[in-house]
Amino acid sequence: MSTSLLYHGFGIRGYRYVRAEYIEGGVVFTIAQDPKTCRCPACSGKNTLLKGGVVRRFRGLPIGGRKVTFVFRVPRIKCRDCHAVRQAPIEFADPRRTYTRSFAQYVLDLAKAMTIRDVALHLGVSWDVVKEIVKGDLQKRFSRPKVKHLRQIAIDEISIGKGHRYLTVVLDLETGAVVYVGQGKGGDALAEFWKRIRRCGAKIEAVATDMSPAYIDAVTTHLPDAMLVFDRFHVIKLFNEKLSDLRRELYRAAKDGLEKDVLKGTRWLLLKRPEHLDASRNEHERLEEALRLNAHLAMAYYLKEALGEFWEQDDQEEAEAFLLDWILQAESTGIRMLRQFARTLRFHAHGLLAYYDYAISTGPLEGVNNKIKTMKRQAYGFRDHEFFILKIYALHESRYALVG
Repeated sequence: MSTSLLYHGFGIRGYRYVRAEYIEGGVVFTIAQDPKTCRCPACSGKNTLLKGGVVRRFRGLPIGGRKVTFVFRVPRIKCRDCHAVRQAPIEFADPRRTYTRSFAQYVLDLAKAMTIRDVALHLGVSWDVVKEIVKGDLQKRFSRPKVKHLRQIAIDEISIGKGHRYLTVVLDLETGAVVYVGQGKGGDALAEFWKRIRRCGAKIEAVATDMSPAYIDAVTTHLPDAMLVFDRFHVIKLFNEKLSDLRRELYRAAKDGLEKDVLKGTRWLLLKRPEHLDASRNEHERLEEALRLNAHLAMAYYLKEALGEFWEQDDQEEAEAFLLDWILQAESTGIRMLRQFARTLRFHAHGLLAYYDYAISTGPLEGVNNKIKTMKRQAYGFRDHEFFILKIYALHESRYALVG
């Protein structure tokens, strides 16, 4: 076998072929290094002497389904100039690795479309070897994502397990890439992120988040010039939670058995958009009957549907007039839940109207959170927390399938 084939076929350059053996269905190539090409690892000098060596074996690119192994006696050299005695550097493999660089790249290519377990079974190596290669690649590319270019971001937390375990995720809304993952939730989880922002001098213009006091305080403290935009999804979600509580209170307070029967099972009907109600299951009729029997529930439901139109106004001036009118309607109902929610919107009106300056939301981040949950389920959990975080940073590269 020629030296050119070693290079073009297996990515090994600067070494000569010695022999090939066929053992247990695999191919074992013995290669050697010309003593004249040895350089001192300390001073790169050519004035060296051979002082023995150690035999090492490396996994190489497979030939079809056959396992390929390279046997190489790593020279131990002494430098006449600096008097250092060390092993010669191996050009085709990384230090302390038992596989060639071309083999590692092949693993990475397979891992884009296969799970770690599938890659390990296909190549006949351990799960840990494949995971080590994938993790090393992720560390090189995502250990410290760049944040200097950030202009518009979204912040939200995600539950990652039992026992109230959370991660706080920051997403670049322009590129769709996760730029920070913090342990826990709330303002404390973002402490390291603010340090990085200050060090690199990023000019963040807008931040999309929910109406959590912790996030509001953190953003206004560390990004005083940024526009805080409260997310539509979280506002409607909060109202839906209040609406569910109201329905539950009305059900408990109902004295008429008929009214209880009508209210029972209507929670999801109240939360659905009207166009999503299933006519085949008479959901329209059931909802209308529940609203007809209870005026308070009807007022809350119709105000919920009206609230969604706030984000569909032509400009900020119209949106401000719409929001004020909605708040006055809610306060005039006399319903405690609606009056409380109206006060909440009045207090956060500036962040709601900011949507018309920056039409952003945490919607893309909610999609990333779903990807994280899917990735976690497919992997049956992650024992290595660092590896899990690195996989989150690389999520924006996933297009058709999540593997892990």
